[in-house]
Amino acid sequence: MRTEVHVHGSIFLCKGVRLKQVEQALAPWLGYLDVETLADAHSLEREEPGLVFDPRERTLNICWTGEVGRNFQDKLSGAFQNIGPLTEYASEVEVTYYPDHGDEEYFQVFVGPTPEAIHEFRRQCVIEDATNLLSRHLGKAEVDQVATLISNLFEKVEPQKPAAAEHSGSSTVIPLHPRGKHLH
Repeated sequence: MRTEVHVHGSIFLCKGVRLKQVEQALAPWLGYLDVETLADAHSLEREEPGLVFDPRERTLNICWTGEVGRNFQDKLSGAFQNIGPLTEYASEVEVTYYPDHGDEEYFQVFVGPTPEAIHEFRRQCVIEDATNLLSRHLGKAEVDQVATLISNLFEKVEPQKPAAAEHSGSSTVIPLHPRGKHLH
Protein backbone atom coordinates (compact mmCIF):
# COMPACT_ATOMS: atom_id res chain seq x y z
CA MET A 1 0.00 0.00 0.00
CA ARG A 2 1.40 3.38 -1.03
CA THR A 3 0.83 6.66 0.79
CA GLU A 4 1.79 10.24 0.09
CA VAL A 5 4.45 11.90 2.26
CA HIS A 6 5.78 15.45 2.44
CA VAL A 7 9.28 16.13 3.82
CA HIS A 8 10.13 19.75 4.61
CA GLY A 9 13.04 21.54 6.28
CA SER A 10 16.60 22.75 6.01
CA ILE A 11 19.70 20.95 7.21
CA PHE A 12 22.73 23.14 7.95
CA LEU A 13 25.99 21.62 6.76
CA CYS A 14 29.62 22.09 7.80
CA LYS A 15 32.01 24.18 5.76
CA GLY A 16 33.55 22.21 2.92
CA VAL A 17 30.76 19.65 2.51
CA ARG A 18 30.39 18.73 -1.15
CA LEU A 19 27.39 17.57 -3.18
CA LYS A 20 28.86 14.07 -3.56
CA GLN A 21 29.09 13.71 0.24
CA VAL A 22 25.46 14.77 0.63
CA GLU A 23 24.34 12.32 -2.05
CA GLN A 24 26.32 9.51 -0.41
CA ALA A 25 24.77 10.31 2.97
CA LEU A 26 21.28 10.36 1.47
CA ALA A 27 21.90 7.10 -0.43
CA PRO A 28 19.23 5.16 1.52
CA TRP A 29 16.57 7.73 0.52
CA LEU A 30 17.85 8.15 -3.05
CA GLY A 31 18.11 4.38 -3.47
CA TYR A 32 14.53 3.99 -2.26
CA LEU A 33 13.50 6.46 -4.98
CA ASP A 34 15.66 4.56 -7.49
CA VAL A 35 17.71 7.66 -8.32
CA GLU A 36 21.39 8.44 -7.84
CA THR A 37 21.47 12.24 -7.54
CA LEU A 38 19.59 14.98 -5.72
CA ALA A 39 18.71 16.51 -9.08
CA ASP A 40 16.82 13.33 -9.98
CA ALA A 41 14.80 13.24 -6.72
CA HIS A 42 11.80 15.11 -8.09
CA SER A 43 8.79 15.98 -6.00
CA LEU A 44 5.30 14.95 -7.09
CA GLU A 45 4.32 18.60 -6.68
CA ARG A 46 5.79 20.62 -9.54
CA GLU A 47 6.10 23.82 -7.50
CA GLU A 48 8.25 22.06 -4.88
CA PRO A 49 12.00 22.08 -5.49
CA GLY A 50 12.65 18.60 -4.03
CA LEU A 51 16.09 18.16 -2.46
CA VAL A 52 18.42 21.08 -3.14
CA PHE A 53 22.01 21.41 -1.98
CA ASP A 54 23.13 25.05 -1.69
CA PRO A 55 26.94 25.05 -1.29
CA ARG A 56 27.13 28.82 -0.78
CA GLU A 57 24.61 28.80 2.09
CA ARG A 58 25.82 25.34 3.20
CA THR A 59 22.29 23.96 3.40
CA LEU A 60 20.31 21.02 2.19
CA ASN A 61 16.84 22.44 1.57
CA ILE A 62 14.08 19.87 1.42
CA CYS A 63 10.57 20.44 0.10
CA TRP A 64 9.63 17.08 -1.38
CA THR A 65 6.43 15.11 -1.80
CA GLY A 66 6.28 11.52 -2.98
CA GLU A 67 4.33 8.28 -2.88
CA VAL A 68 6.00 5.80 -0.57
CA GLY A 69 5.52 2.39 0.98
CA ARG A 70 6.26 0.79 4.32
CA ASN A 71 10.07 0.88 4.16
CA PHE A 72 10.31 4.61 3.49
CA GLN A 73 10.56 5.73 7.13
CA ASP A 74 13.50 3.37 7.71
CA LYS A 75 15.30 4.63 4.60
CA LEU A 76 14.62 8.27 5.53
CA SER A 77 15.88 7.69 9.08
CA GLY A 78 19.01 6.03 7.70
CA ALA A 79 19.65 8.95 5.39
CA PHE A 80 19.23 11.48 8.19
CA GLN A 81 21.47 9.39 10.46
CA ASN A 82 24.13 9.40 7.73
CA ILE A 83 23.97 13.13 7.13
CA GLY A 84 24.34 13.96 10.84
CA PRO A 85 28.17 13.98 10.76
CA LEU A 86 28.04 16.50 7.91
CA THR A 87 25.96 19.00 9.87
CA GLU A 88 27.29 22.04 11.65
CA TYR A 89 24.47 22.13 14.18
CA ALA A 90 21.10 20.52 14.81
CA SER A 91 18.02 21.32 12.78
CA GLU A 92 14.46 20.10 12.35
CA VAL A 93 12.79 18.44 9.39
CA GLU A 94 9.05 17.85 9.33
CA VAL A 95 7.62 14.67 7.81
CA THR A 96 3.89 14.44 7.11
CA TYR A 97 2.16 11.27 5.93
CA TYR A 98 -1.20 11.51 4.16
CA PRO A 99 -2.72 8.01 4.27
CA ASP A 100 -5.86 7.17 2.29
CA HIS A 101 -7.98 6.98 5.45
CA GLY A 102 -7.42 10.71 6.00
CA ASP A 103 -5.68 10.76 9.39
CA GLU A 104 -2.49 12.72 8.73
CA GLU A 105 0.58 11.71 10.71
CA TYR A 106 3.16 14.37 11.60
CA PHE A 107 6.72 13.82 12.76
CA GLN A 108 9.58 16.10 13.66
CA VAL A 109 12.97 14.69 12.78
CA PHE A 110 15.91 16.34 14.47
CA VAL A 111 19.19 15.99 12.60
CA GLY A 112 22.54 17.02 14.03
CA PRO A 113 26.20 16.28 14.52
CA THR A 114 25.74 14.70 17.99
CA PRO A 115 22.95 13.51 20.25
CA GLU A 116 23.89 16.35 22.63
CA ALA A 117 23.43 18.97 19.88
CA ILE A 118 20.01 17.53 19.04
CA HIS A 119 19.04 17.44 22.71
CA GLU A 120 19.97 21.11 23.15
CA PHE A 121 18.12 22.11 19.97
CA ARG A 122 15.00 20.21 21.10
CA ARG A 123 15.21 21.98 24.48
CA GLN A 124 15.35 25.35 22.74
CA CYS A 125 12.41 24.44 20.48
CA VAL A 126 10.23 23.31 23.40
CA ILE A 127 11.02 26.46 25.39
CA GLU A 128 10.27 28.65 22.37
CA ASP A 129 6.98 26.86 21.65
CA ALA A 130 5.86 27.02 25.29
CA THR A 131 6.90 30.67 25.63
CA ASN A 132 4.99 31.65 22.50
CA LEU A 133 1.88 29.82 23.66
CA LEU A 134 1.93 30.98 27.27
CA SER A 135 2.87 34.61 26.61
CA ARG A 136 -0.63 35.15 25.19
CA HIS A 137 -2.16 34.12 28.52
CA LEU A 138 0.39 34.80 31.26
CA GLY A 139 2.83 37.50 32.33
CA LYS A 140 6.56 37.46 31.67
CA ALA A 141 7.44 36.24 35.18
CA GLU A 142 5.15 33.20 34.89
CA VAL A 143 6.38 32.41 31.38
CA ASP A 144 10.02 32.64 32.54
CA GLN A 145 9.20 30.28 35.42
CA VAL A 146 7.82 27.68 32.98
CA ALA A 147 10.83 28.12 30.67
CA THR A 148 13.16 27.47 33.62
CA LEU A 149 11.18 24.37 34.57
CA ILE A 150 11.38 23.04 31.00
CA SER A 151 15.11 23.68 30.88
CA ASN A 152 15.56 21.85 34.20
CA LEU A 153 13.55 18.89 32.91
CA PHE A 154 15.75 18.65 29.82
CA GLU A 155 18.86 18.71 32.02
CA LYS A 156 17.58 15.59 33.81
CA VAL A 157 17.04 13.65 30.57
CA GLU A 158 19.98 12.03 28.81
CA PRO A 159 20.38 12.81 25.09
CA GLN A 160 19.25 9.88 22.93
CA LYS A 161 22.23 7.98 21.58
CA PRO A 162 22.15 6.68 18.00
CA ALA A 163 21.14 3.04 17.65
CA ALA A 164 24.17 2.13 15.55
CA ALA A 165 27.51 2.82 17.23
CA GLU A 166 29.30 3.42 13.93
CA HIS A 167 27.42 6.69 13.32
CA SER A 168 28.88 9.81 14.88
CA GLY A 169 25.90 11.91 13.78
CA SER A 170 22.37 11.50 14.96
CA SER A 171 18.70 11.95 14.26
CA THR A 172 15.65 11.76 16.47
CA VAL A 173 12.04 11.25 15.37
CA ILE A 174 9.26 12.80 17.48
CA PRO A 175 5.58 12.16 16.59
CA LEU A 176 3.47 15.31 16.67
CA HIS A 177 -0.16 15.89 17.42
CA PRO A 178 -1.97 17.07 14.25
CA ARG A 179 -2.32 20.57 15.75
CA GLY A 180 1.47 20.76 15.74
CA LYS A 181 1.55 20.93 11.94
CA HIS A 182 3.62 23.76 10.49
CA LEU A 183 2.60 25.04 7.08
CA HIS A 184 4.97 26.70 4.68
